[in-house]
Amino acid sequence: MTVTAGDVADARGGTRRAGSTGRPGRATPAARTLRAIRFYLPAILVFISGIVLWELLVGAANLQAFIFPKPSAIAAALQANWAGGRFGLAPSAQATLIEALGGLVIGTVAGVAVAFATARWLTARAALLPLAVAANAIPIIAFAPLLNNWFGVLNPLSKMMMAAILVFFPIMANVTRGLVQVEPSALELMRSYAASEWTVLRKVRVPNALPFFFTALKLGATLSLIGAIVGEYFGGSSLVLGRIIVQSASALRFDVTWAAILLGAATGIVFYLVIVAVERLVIPWHASLRSGEP
Repeated sequence: MTVTAGDVADARGGTRRAGSTGRPGRATPAARTLRAIRFYLPAILVFISGIVLWELLVGAANLQAFIFPKPSAIAAALQANWAGGRFGLAPSAQATLIEALGGLVIGTVAGVAVAFATARWLTARAALLPLAVAANAIPIIAFAPLLNNWFGVLNPLSKMMMAAILVFFPIMANVTRGLVQVEPSALELMRSYAASEWTVLRKVRVPNALPFFFTALKLGATLSLIGAIVGEYFGGSSLVLGRIIVQSASALRFDVTWAAILLGAATGIVFYLVIVAVERLVIPWHASLRSGEP
């Protein structure tokens, strides 16, 4: 007997009313856009108000520009050093983004592989989980000299591995939880149809783990940037955000330092939003995406 996705959905959510498709009405693109604007408008207004207060308070306090520059000075430094010069911010951000993206891919693949192994075999769970917890407990800066020696200080792979270490544990822990914490009613339904373990994995466990996976992936996107920038502090190419921050601070060019920091933050936000968009395409059926949130 063939098990359909509707059968599993019925087991999860109970019996549906006769004649009901079980699918909520989809909002129009205009309605979704308006809902997103209402959701993000308070954050945008707070951000703009913070920038204005920063500009006014720094000017009123008569702080020297090299100690705490105004947002206007940071914007001018960003424009002056965008394409090239001593502090090339655009190529540096691109190089750091590549390192972070590589680390995200490596950490995600490793985390998902270990999660499937720990969810399937108790022996693997007993062996791998303590190692993963121990690796997550070690301060990330302790890995930087080791990775630079292993892969080379100028090799971007050393920074990617720094990012991968930070990404690995959230991915592994969340995917393992999604694969294991399946509703018993769904498993009982699959067993009543004599479904194989592969069918249970494909029809029940993987769909249940996808929301956990994307939650961890959004966290891993920001952690990968942190790992890449921290790795750059310990040496490497001069055209990366971590080295720009170190060099500009040493030269008392704090306007450039803040520009590099804010550029890294903006890159992380874009990274996060891309993953949110992918999540909406892959799991539009999840409850969190059908609610009033954008």
